[in-house]
Amino acid sequence: MKGQSGNPRGAENIKTLLNEALNELVAVTDHGGRRKVSKRKAFITQIVNGGAKGNFRAVPILLAMLREFGADAALQATEPASTEADQQIIKRIRARLRGEEG
Repeated sequence: MKGQSGNPRGAENIKTLLNEALNELVAVTDHGGRRKVSKRKAFITQIVNGGAKGNFRAVPILLAMLREFGADAALQATEPASTEADQQIIKRIRARLRGEEG
Protein backbone atom coordinates (compact mmCIF):
# COMPACT_ATOMS: atom_id res chain seq x y z
CA MET A 1 0.00 0.00 0.00
CA LYS A 2 1.26 3.45 -0.86
CA GLY A 3 1.40 6.43 1.47
CA GLN A 4 0.25 9.96 0.60
CA SER A 5 3.59 10.84 -1.06
CA GLY A 6 3.38 7.86 -3.44
CA ASN A 7 6.11 5.96 -1.56
CA PRO A 8 5.58 2.62 0.12
CA ARG A 9 5.09 3.14 3.84
CA GLY A 10 8.37 1.45 4.67
CA ALA A 11 10.31 3.91 2.51
CA GLU A 12 8.91 6.85 4.44
CA ASN A 13 9.82 5.19 7.72
CA ILE A 14 13.39 4.58 6.56
CA LYS A 15 13.68 8.19 5.39
CA THR A 16 12.39 9.41 8.76
CA LEU A 17 14.75 7.11 10.68
CA LEU A 18 17.71 8.20 8.57
CA ASN A 19 16.95 11.88 9.12
CA GLU A 20 16.54 11.34 12.84
CA ALA A 21 19.88 9.50 13.04
CA LEU A 22 21.68 12.17 11.00
CA ASN A 23 20.26 14.92 13.20
CA GLU A 24 21.53 13.34 16.43
CA LEU A 25 24.31 15.28 18.13
CA VAL A 26 27.81 13.94 18.70
CA ALA A 27 30.72 15.47 20.61
CA VAL A 28 33.68 16.50 18.46
CA THR A 29 37.05 18.01 19.27
CA ASP A 30 37.68 21.12 17.23
CA HIS A 31 40.65 23.44 17.66
CA GLY A 32 41.39 21.98 21.08
CA GLY A 33 37.84 22.39 22.38
CA ARG A 34 34.84 20.09 22.46
CA ARG A 35 31.48 20.92 20.98
CA LYS A 36 28.40 19.12 19.73
CA VAL A 37 27.44 18.92 16.06
CA SER A 38 24.94 16.82 14.14
CA LYS A 39 26.08 13.49 12.75
CA ARG A 40 25.17 14.91 9.34
CA LYS A 41 27.67 17.77 9.75
CA ALA A 42 30.32 15.44 11.20
CA PHE A 43 29.95 13.04 8.26
CA ILE A 44 30.18 15.76 5.61
CA THR A 45 33.15 17.36 7.38
CA GLN A 46 34.98 14.02 7.45
CA ILE A 47 34.33 13.40 3.75
CA VAL A 48 35.52 16.88 2.75
CA ASN A 49 38.59 16.68 4.99
CA GLY A 50 39.40 13.20 3.69
CA GLY A 51 39.24 14.40 0.10
CA ALA A 52 41.44 17.37 0.93
CA LYS A 53 44.00 15.04 2.53
CA GLY A 54 44.13 12.84 -0.56
CA ASN A 55 42.00 9.98 0.76
CA PHE A 56 40.95 8.51 -2.57
CA ARG A 57 38.04 6.63 -0.98
CA ALA A 58 36.49 9.96 -0.03
CA VAL A 59 36.89 11.51 -3.49
CA PRO A 60 34.06 9.64 -5.30
CA ILE A 61 31.68 10.36 -2.41
CA LEU A 62 32.66 14.02 -2.40
CA LEU A 63 32.37 14.32 -6.19
CA ALA A 64 28.91 12.69 -6.11
CA MET A 65 27.83 15.16 -3.44
CA LEU A 66 29.17 18.06 -5.47
CA ARG A 67 27.36 16.82 -8.59
CA GLU A 68 24.15 16.48 -6.62
CA PHE A 69 24.34 19.91 -5.03
CA GLY A 70 26.78 21.68 -7.36
CA ALA A 71 23.99 23.38 -9.30
CA ASP A 72 23.05 25.22 -6.11
CA ALA A 73 24.03 28.83 -6.74
CA ALA A 74 24.89 29.36 -3.08
CA LEU A 75 27.41 26.52 -3.15
CA GLN A 76 28.97 27.77 -6.38
CA ALA A 77 29.21 31.33 -5.08
CA THR A 78 31.34 30.21 -2.13
CA GLU A 79 33.90 28.37 -4.26
CA PRO A 80 37.20 30.23 -4.41
CA ALA A 81 38.74 30.79 -7.81
CA SER A 82 41.12 27.98 -8.69
CA THR A 83 44.66 28.60 -9.83
CA GLU A 84 46.49 26.93 -12.70
CA ALA A 85 48.25 24.71 -10.14
CA ASP A 86 44.85 23.65 -8.76
CA GLN A 87 43.69 22.75 -12.27
CA GLN A 88 46.81 20.63 -12.84
CA ILE A 89 46.25 18.75 -9.57
CA ILE A 90 42.60 18.13 -10.46
CA LYS A 91 43.65 16.89 -13.90
CA ARG A 92 46.13 14.43 -12.34
CA ILE A 93 43.57 13.16 -9.82
CA ARG A 94 41.01 12.60 -12.57
CA ALA A 95 43.60 10.72 -14.63
CA ARG A 96 44.43 8.50 -11.63
CA LEU A 97 40.76 7.77 -11.03
CA ARG A 98 40.42 6.72 -14.68
CA GLY A 99 43.51 4.53 -14.29
CA GLU A 100 45.68 6.62 -16.58
CA GLU A 101 49.31 7.41 -15.92
CA GLY A 102 50.75 10.90 -16.12
